[in-house]
Amino acid sequence: MAKEVFVEGFGAFVGKKSERLVVKRKGEVIFERPFFEVERVILATEGVIVSAAAIHECVKHGIPLEFISFSGEPYASLISPNLGGTVKTRREQLLAYEDQRSVELGKAFATGKLRNSANILKYFAKYRKTTNQSAYDFLYRRVDGIEELAHQVEGIEGSRVDEVRGALLNAEGRGASLYWEGIGRIMPGFPGREGRGAKDLVNSLLNYGYGILYHRVLSAVVRAGLDQFAGYVHTDRPGKPSLVLDLIEEFRGQVVDRTVLGMLGTGFKVRMDGDKLDEPTRRLLAGKIRERLATRVKHRGKKHTLENIIHIQARGVASFVRDGVLYKPFVGSW
Repeated sequence: MAKEVFVEGFGAFVGKKSERLVVKRKGEVIFERPFFEVERVILATEGVIVSAAAIHECVKHGIPLEFISFSGEPYASLISPNLGGTVKTRREQLLAYEDQRSVELGKAFATGKLRNSANILKYFAKYRKTTNQSAYDFLYRRVDGIEELAHQVEGIEGSRVDEVRGALLNAEGRGASLYWEGIGRIMPGFPGREGRGAKDLVNSLLNYGYGILYHRVLSAVVRAGLDQFAGYVHTDRPGKPSLVLDLIEEFRGQVVDRTVLGMLGTGFKVRMDGDKLDEPTRRLLAGKIRERLATRVKHRGKKHTLENIIHIQARGVASFVRDGVLYKPFVGSW
């Protein structure tokens, strides 16, 4: 069975022994497994050494090496260049930006983000219907507002995404405001959503989880033969993986927010070490995110793991720009 290798803590060494990936700390082997059983390697520390032999073997087996900071910010990924070698897909992806296809994709990404936000609030509201009616009503007022915004997005018209980006971002922004108001009611004391540089526990957990999810989406985009930098709703900027940022919106709530809120709501011990999550908390969260990604949910009439759905959606984007197959966003149940 494929396995994810999560390396954390100063002094770690990742190397190759025969046909096996080996992780050592202070000379002691703490993990060893054949490369063909490894799915990905996540390096969550700056104090790790990776041998060239291990890198070569990972590339040969199509195993990505993904780097995230203590705060969960992804800053590098090593992956075989042969995984994304579909030229026709990339050509059509770039051409699609200038025609109606870009509008349809932009609307789909925005609709997916909004409908998943509404469903996350519905999920947490249902447990409060009989115990806290005022909280239930508060959440459903936000749900109604978000669903109305999703309906408005479906009616947006334009010939290319540049004409409608403002309307899409406006709807997403208003939806996010309603969503985080709802989260604030679920989590008393939540200071509001903060991205990079957040120092409170809830936002630190969310940011770390998003960093893990980012690499999953990046891997799916590359494997689908798409250019990670050529997005539609997120604007072009040197070094900005716009398509990854577009596609990840369908999954933030269902993979990360639901996991983090569930952890906090069920009493898991999570702590900060200064202005960052402590190591046990980072390990716990990474494990819970992996469990959530392995959860099977219904999508297009069949049950798939959330991990596989990310790849299905990336391939769906490729099929849409290349072959005109209708792209529908992933919307998780509640």
